[in-house]
Amino acid sequence: MKIVVVGGSGLIGTRVVAALQASGHTAVAASRATGVNSFTGEGLAEVLEGATTIVDVSNSSYFDEAGALEFFETSTLNLVTYGAAAGVTHHVALSVVGTDRLAQSEGGYFRAKLKQEQLVRTSSVPFSIVHATQFFEFIRSIGRDATSGGVVRLAQAFIQPMAADDVAAAVVQTVLGAPLNGMAEFAGPDQYRLEDLIRIEMDNRDDERDVVADPLARYFGSKLSERELLPSGDATIAPTHFSDWLLAGDSASRGDRSAV
Repeated sequence: MKIVVVGGSGLIGTRVVAALQASGHTAVAASRATGVNSFTGEGLAEVLEGATTIVDVSNSSYFDEAGALEFFETSTLNLVTYGAAAGVTHHVALSVVGTDRLAQSEGGYFRAKLKQEQLVRTSSVPFSIVHATQFFEFIRSIGRDATSGGVVRLAQAFIQPMAADDVAAAVVQTVLGAPLNGMAEFAGPDQYRLEDLIRIEMDNRDDERDVVADPLARYFGSKLSERELLPSGDATIAPTHFSDWLLAGDSASRGDRSAV
């Protein structure tokens, strides 16, 4: 079957395309790099011709509510409209664990993600929504965003992150199954206090900045309660531990083929 991966040139999309192709499916990366723009609609009709499945792993380059809402609302409306016209029978969207809670309590980017989910749910195309926790690959950027005056100030919250490879595997698993017409959660195997996780990542790079838990600190602009980033008890747990992921990255950077 032909599967169109929107955002197929990005961190998750490249992995999804590669895994689907390795399984013998026709997976097509659709992104601005390949001449397809879900926001403007450019190239959508052509790339969706003959497709059975849309996989949307795209993301907004804006994290403020107005910018993110404009992106997700416009892009998702285009995808469900063009998808229905092309006869797509499964629309899979990647979203964030806790989107509904965070949209209500914090708004912002998460309200935009909730709007995306609502548009997918109310379209005429059978769908599946994949909720994933934060990616290991973004942990450094969490610390960077939280740095002020040389001190990393982090929200007092728990987090249960997962590797991008495991996120992609979760998406592929969902794509190859029957439409859920609902949501499935996926998370990493270990919970951390946010400040502990950031400290582990920084220690791995010999970064000696101070890391503190601050009750006033925000998470990419959102004020978190302790457990808002955690999945429910029904989440599927991914296999990769953060410690192993760090070790594999260190080994690969040294040219250790056994870690690749």
